[in-house]
Amino acid sequence: MGAPALAYGDAALSAFELDFLERGRRRRQPLGQGWTTQFEAVEPVRDFRWAKGVESFAGWYYCATARDHVGYESWLERDHLILMDRDPQVVGISSQPFWLHWHNGTRRRRHAPDYFVRLADGRGRVVDVRADDRVDDAASESFEAMELACRAVGWEFVRAGAPDPVFMANVRWLARYRRRRCLRWAIAARLLEAFEEPAPLLEGVLAAGDRLVVLPVLFHLMWSGVLAADLRGELLHDHSMVWKERGR
Repeated sequence: MGAPALAYGDAALSAFELDFLERGRRRRQPLGQGWTTQFEAVEPVRDFRWAKGVESFAGWYYCATARDHVGYESWLERDHLILMDRDPQVVGISSQPFWLHWHNGTRRRRHAPDYFVRLADGRGRVVDVRADDRVDDAASESFEAMELACRAVGWEFVRAGAPDPVFMANVRWLARYRRRRCLRWAIAARLLEAFEEPAPLLEGVLAAGDRLVVLPVLFHLMWSGVLAADLRGELLHDHSMVWKERGR
């Protein structure tokens, strides 16, 4: 390990390799060389599998942040994809961005994380999604290796489990209105006035106009964080208190 460590300044930068697709070409490079790649824009390194009778369910989610479809391999992965899409600090997301290769002292291992996220401040974040009760020894080793590799290049590493069910149900609902086409500026202005101080959801909607026209705008503003409500306490309903976020 001595010579590679001198080459990159950290043994981990040579002990790990990144295997990824860039503009349709397969590349495999030491971590110390490949980590500057824009992984938020790469193609998935493996296919998403649809199989009859299995518990997981793969699919494609239209990501408003990436303005493109991003893949997922389970409902839990999709939920976290939705949460990342709503996070204002996230500016780019890709799924299955690379294989991380390493040797654990006994055999060669590889692991493809679920997501690579680019943050607004330029930092990278690697996300692996796995419920707590599904983390076995092999997964633990993969996550530990991934965390070590991320630390070596200044990326964050997150192992994401199951989110709060009430909060997630509310955010899933708001995600239906994530696209910019739901935003109508004149109606948005009336809603911001109606919820300048906290008010019941339906009361503010009716003050802004026809509910069928206003509700999509309301939910888009809530998705965007311009308007807020207690998404963790209970499912959204007509009497949920809604308010304008200060500074927005």
